[in-house]
Amino acid sequence: MNKYARADIPSPCYVCDEAQLEQNLLLMQRVQQEAGVEIILALKGFSMWSTFGMIKQYLKGATSSGVWEARLAREEMGGDVHVFSPAYKPKDVDALVGLVNHISFNSLSQWNKFKSQVLASGVSPGLRINPENQEADTPLYDPCAPGSRLGILANDIENVDLSDIEGFHCHNLCECDSFAAMRTLEAIEAKFGQYLPQLKWLNLGGGHLMTKKGYDVEHLILTLQNFKAKYPNLHIVLEPGSAVAWQCGPLVCEVVDIVENEEKIAILDISATAHMPDVLEMPYRPVISDAGLPGEKAHTYKFGGNSCLAGDVIEQYSFDKPLEAGTRLIFEDMLHYTMVKTSFFNGVQHPAIGILRKNGDFEIVREFNYEDFKGRLS
Repeated sequence: MNKYARADIPSPCYVCDEAQLEQNLLLMQRVQQEAGVEIILALKGFSMWSTFGMIKQYLKGATSSGVWEARLAREEMGGDVHVFSPAYKPKDVDALVGLVNHISFNSLSQWNKFKSQVLASGVSPGLRINPENQEADTPLYDPCAPGSRLGILANDIENVDLSDIEGFHCHNLCECDSFAAMRTLEAIEAKFGQYLPQLKWLNLGGGHLMTKKGYDVEHLILTLQNFKAKYPNLHIVLEPGSAVAWQCGPLVCEVVDIVENEEKIAILDISATAHMPDVLEMPYRPVISDAGLPGEKAHTYKFGGNSCLAGDVIEQYSFDKPLEAGTRLIFEDMLHYTMVKTSFFNGVQHPAIGILRKNGDFEIVREFNYEDFKGRLS
């Protein structure tokens, strides 16, 4: 029996597999030690802070996208806290300089606006650069696409005094391999190499999917070692989101009803738009345990979410046995960039959050109720 199909796991529920999470962290610890770099957790990809007690034993801190994430990182993770936002309001910077160690600016105008405040605070300032090296397969996640609002182009900092800038931040990857990381470093050298010897740090952002099966970890380590040998002055930081929680747990749900309209449609107690929005936005086809392609197995179904949105559907899967009300389904690998994007749209029941401990015990760490839904509105 699938280990996530057990009766003490409620439906719906996100389940974090503690043993698998630790395996991912051990691999990242190896990369840090052998490559001489720092890996921090990107909260935009995985913010399940009930796991931070384990994560901070292996990673060196966290990176945030604004005040709330920075505060969560400082309170629950500690260590080195970075922040990047496309733009900051004055009140944001007022709060951030008391929470973070590094702050990256998306434009020279923002840097000039807050320069004196940041320098006085002791927070290390950086600029987000755009190396114009496209690696992401999905346009929605490509920060280096033409016309991108993210990152400063090399032409824009020619003849600019960067003497007070201590680091560069570059993020252009999305679930990419080590060769994409190598090409990114080559692009950074080609476009911004003249500035690297004067900097203290280089943040290579996320998208380094080093915990995926088949990823060439040795090549990543060698690539980073070679780059550090050229620029021993640089403290190298990576901030993966997906890689930390990759394959660390599913979204467990169940069938509520079966309806038919030219095809069989199983109505679930979860919503794609509210609980798995990337399935519709990217879009992508999630893996369901023990399911096949349409027509591959004897019984084929489309899945409908429990919201009123007509397009709250996931296209067909097939199964060996007919589905019926109460049948459990397990959507695999649903922790990274999924829990962080959920909503209470339509007032549908939000999945619980639980941890399958290394010793085999299951623990519910959060359940959501009407007050949580009401509290988001006024």
